[in-house]
Amino acid sequence: MRKMLNKKGFTLAELLIVVAIIAVLVAIAIPIFTTQLEKSREATDMANIRAAYADIMSEYLLEPADYSITVPAKQTVADWQNTECGKLQTLINGSSSQYTVTAKISGDYTVAITKAGVFSVS
Repeated sequence: MRKMLNKKGFTLAELLIVVAIIAVLVAIAIPIFTTQLEKSREATDMANIRAAYADIMSEYLLEPADYSITVPAKQTVADWQNTECGKLQTLINGSSSQYTVTAKISGDYTVAITKAGVFSVS
């Protein structure tokens, strides 16, 4: 009877190549993932600021007075990574303007309007 050698499986070199390819893909994916995560935090900040603006304006239209809302900052990297963030279109007393919001990496945003109609985000 003849013995048949069964040569199934992978060599050590083949396994090392696969591990190296996976390591390169992970090294590429992690910075992309963190950048996208930061952009989502910025989008969350601006969405929360816009919601606070809408809330303040609805209160202001019912009765002009001083109003302010505190919005917690979610982003962790200084400055806006996404160029679309940081801009807020405002309409106060029939006057439309674009307001630029300064990015924060800690603390809270305070969205406020005065009785005279002066809007601010700090």
